[in-house]
Amino acid sequence: MPPNADISRVRNRFNKDADAALNEDDIATMQEYVIPMKKLKNTEVCIEGNIYDLTSFVHPGGDSVLLFGGNDVTIQYKMIHPYHTQHHLEKMKKVGKVSDYNAEYVFDTPFEREIKKEVFQIVRRGREFGTYGYFFRAFFYIGLLATMQYLWVTTGSSIPLAVGLGVAQAFIGLNVQHDANHGAASKKPWVNDLLGFGADFIGGCKWLWMEQHWTHHAYCNHNTKDPDSFSAEPMMLFNDYPLDHPARRAYHNFQAIFFLPVLSFYWLSSVFNPQVLDLRQRGAQSVGIKMENDFIVKRRKFAVAIRLLYIYWNCVTPFFYHEPAKAIGHILFMGAVESLTLSGLFSLSHNFENSDRDPTKDYRLKGEKVCWFKSQVETSSTYGGFISGCLTGGLNFQVEHHLFPRMSSAWYPFIAPTVREVCKKHGVKYAYYPWIHQNFISTFKYMHRAGTGANWEKQPLSGRA
Repeated sequence: MPPNADISRVRNRFNKDADAALNEDDIATMQEYVIPMKKLKNTEVCIEGNIYDLTSFVHPGGDSVLLFGGNDVTIQYKMIHPYHTQHHLEKMKKVGKVSDYNAEYVFDTPFEREIKKEVFQIVRRGREFGTYGYFFRAFFYIGLLATMQYLWVTTGSSIPLAVGLGVAQAFIGLNVQHDANHGAASKKPWVNDLLGFGADFIGGCKWLWMEQHWTHHAYCNHNTKDPDSFSAEPMMLFNDYPLDHPARRAYHNFQAIFFLPVLSFYWLSSVFNPQVLDLRQRGAQSVGIKMENDFIVKRRKFAVAIRLLYIYWNCVTPFFYHEPAKAIGHILFMGAVESLTLSGLFSLSHNFENSDRDPTKDYRLKGEKVCWFKSQVETSSTYGGFISGCLTGGLNFQVEHHLFPRMSSAWYPFIAPTVREVCKKHGVKYAYYPWIHQNFISTFKYMHRAGTGANWEKQPLSGRA
């Protein structure tokens, strides 16, 4: 008799007895739990075609994981878990499979493996969060906003205060809430949650921001899935559409002239956006993200309450000190300052000459999956260095940020040289501008060519002349 034969016999008999105990309904349920993506429950997510139930899952990074319940989060999961192994997924309860799962991107490529290896030698695991320098910068900007806001409310608005408050709010958006809502400010979820509310105190909403921004990160410059690509339509085109595309208008030929004035209304469109009532970000919704789970529903009242407080502080109190026309002028000027500081910088990130405006084209035409890490590099740009990073919250390092979105912006100046070297070795195009004005010039040129369709005849949707 071979070793442990008795144990094996007992185990086999137990398994047969257990199988016999299953009734027909149980077996049918097990066999039928293969569903299409649209049938996902609000407490379930899809990762690589597998369905995981989040009901009893305690996420180490906080409950923000529940924000995307009911959706395919394969890319979002991998982009914020750079140390991912199959072992991590075993911590969640797997309950089925999705029948129509489709992957355009591929992970674990030679380029991804090497860039992670080299970067993680600089930033060791567990140290990728905010540094002392980051928190000094964050609390400086929080103090600046608190001071400007106090003066605005207690002494009355003015043009100088409008500039100061507008810039202070923009700095919160760039330097505080951005890292926090990426889960990168701290290893402690409550710190990220708290600092993330900075979005609400500059006229936005942290939950709407996460719905759109995480989707943008997952599908940067994707021709149908990046909500940022369509956010300015029909006023402006960030996408370089074919000449006969229905989105094109005659006035787009002049968008290089008016795109900055249009962006100056960003604050106004955010503060008085009714989406805060239901917390369904329409850009993310338009590309297929479902936003009706309990996590979102329960937070609607808090989002509305904070928005009303913001409107009172910033849009009501000026009328206590000035005539209506003057008060409105101060409010709009403050909003324009914040808008241009924020959106003017954001517009540089992915709209420049030779940016890849259609990263999954090879998949559509040839069925070849695209390296997600490579696509993040070739759709983004980096400008300046450490000083620019202190002012922009590291968002001048867009390449590095898109590769490692859950790494604090404080680390980007240190990893940037290594990222460039690895990109060069693998033939991945890395766009770097030593000075911000060079990136601005490139963005103006791109906006002009995208508006006129000058790129289309040679290389459709590529952004290359």
